[in-house]
Amino acid sequence: MKLKYKSLLLIALLAGGLSSCDTDFLDVTPPTEIPTDAVWKDGALAEGFVTGVYAGLQQGGFSEQMLASLTDEAVFTHTGRNINTVNEGSLSPSNLGWVDATYGWSQMFQYIRATNIAISNLGVATFTDETLKARLKGEAYFLRAYYYQQLVRYYGAVPLIKKVYALNEDYSVARATFDECVKSIVSDADSSALLLDGKSLVKGRATKAAALALKARILLYAASDLHDIPTAKAKSAVISAFPNPEFLGYTSGDRKARWTAAQAAAKAALDAGGAGYKLNLTAPVTQEQGRLNYISLAMAGASADKSLDASANDIIFGRYFTPSQNEGARQTGLNNGPNGYHNWAGNTPIGTLVDDYEMMDGTSFSWTNPAHKASPYTNRDPRFYATVMYDGATWKPRPSDAKDPANQIQTGAYDLLDDKGALINRKGLDTRSSSIEDWNGSRTGYYMRKFIDPNPSLYDNTDRQNIPWPFMRVTENVFNYIEASIEVGEEAVALEWLNKIRFRAGMPALKVSGAALKEAYRHEKRIEMAYEEQRYHDARRWMIAPTTLGRSLQYINVIGKFKPGKSMKEPYHYDPTVYDYTYTPVEEKSHENRTWVDKMYFRPFSRDEINRNAKLVQNPGYDK
Repeated sequence: MKLKYKSLLLIALLAGGLSSCDTDFLDVTPPTEIPTDAVWKDGALAEGFVTGVYAGLQQGGFSEQMLASLTDEAVFTHTGRNINTVNEGSLSPSNLGWVDATYGWSQMFQYIRATNIAISNLGVATFTDETLKARLKGEAYFLRAYYYQQLVRYYGAVPLIKKVYALNEDYSVARATFDECVKSIVSDADSSALLLDGKSLVKGRATKAAALALKARILLYAASDLHDIPTAKAKSAVISAFPNPEFLGYTSGDRKARWTAAQAAAKAALDAGGAGYKLNLTAPVTQEQGRLNYISLAMAGASADKSLDASANDIIFGRYFTPSQNEGARQTGLNNGPNGYHNWAGNTPIGTLVDDYEMMDGTSFSWTNPAHKASPYTNRDPRFYATVMYDGATWKPRPSDAKDPANQIQTGAYDLLDDKGALINRKGLDTRSSSIEDWNGSRTGYYMRKFIDPNPSLYDNTDRQNIPWPFMRVTENVFNYIEASIEVGEEAVALEWLNKIRFRAGMPALKVSGAALKEAYRHEKRIEMAYEEQRYHDARRWMIAPTTLGRSLQYINVIGKFKPGKSMKEPYHYDPTVYDYTYTPVEEKSHENRTWVDKMYFRPFSRDEINRNAKLVQNPGYDK
């Protein structure tokens, strides 16, 4: 848990060091080294230090391997990247599998130490701009709360460190209780909100609304099944056998009071976060408008496609990308787009996600329904078309080496006539047998569309997009308020807000109550927040992971056969007047044999960390 102080300071002072925000608020050309004391005597240098602490946010959720691929949203296409270590339940203290820098143990404590440095020094800083001091301290409190929240979400209770250690001190620190961790995060969020109240900040920096949203999130998590130890013990033998449950949740206390606190915090966050995006509707929009609304939400005003709504007011706290920076996260289209466009097909949707999108009338999709099976991508929830690329879906212009004037996704195998009129079977351009590239096609038959800029003049393989990553948005505040309202028995309030989200998407109102309302809420959040790092945490805290995250992967097999008397030569295009298409769901275990074991409710502490800190008690299930 050591921080290379000089390195962080230099990073903080580099003009391009925080590409997650607009950098016009900082114009400092640093010398090679600056004495520590000088930083806290100069407002610009102090701001530069706090700016550098935002670097712990990394690329947001736009890593090459996305958290979606640890869930029943997606699978990571490429082998040998350690993600299967997690999904197959074989992670251990000596084999952590894939760990993203946005929640890695050493990375988070590195930046927590930086926030401690900032908070400590800003309290005695000698520069005269008191407004700037208050703002920077508010940002530092927010970032400390955020980084601790990341640790708690993945590991449960962790050591709470709020002082700056000197050299040669004993760095061994015991885990605080879960309750203590939650109270600490809430306290820091409250301090941040107070200090940032009325402050005007550029996008990408912490705000009062972001602090309140963070408080609402952690209180909602704290009230959930996984952290109510009597409930968690009843659902998991691994947790039941753990001798230190105080590190995982609340061993006693009034659970309804925790839900009430979560509801109040969510309402405060809603009041502070603004109206969001089109959440004032009283009836569903059209199917096409629902699709455009959802694309606009994902693009957040940053798409070069000006036909989309430019509104970005749903994001409360985001990671923004600028054209002047060569940031890897701007490669979202390259990382995840179809291989028939020379992209890498990294995190591809799986069939269980696709199947969960309802029909337009609000009924469930089912492969046992003959009409659904014959045409599975017709008349679905508009958000499906804005989230998933499927066989026959229209996309951007193909590269020059692809013969596809229709610009449609091809993930099937199709009858064609060759130049001599002989019948051949041709694999689609976006399959793993593509004539464009055959090493990087989707295994599932689907591709990610959400968060990829649809601007037809943007070529994902070489051009870089600037779509922001939404760490927290108004829509999440709404879901938090809905969930807490359900748990405290205010179903009418929950249903009203749930239908606001559905109306924006073009879906009909729900009329359910009791257990059906809770299930409808969970389904709605799964669909609305797909690929936004919500599902991994939700499935665990609701303790539904064994039947969701642990499910086998489902792919789709698409075959196109000529109708009697019909034929087609190259170039192929989707045409149901020429072809009879069949769609067959396939369960697949060879690439990734997913399983769920209850130790996966929490990540393990590494063997090295345990060896460094003798007071650190390992999480349940990792002691063998």
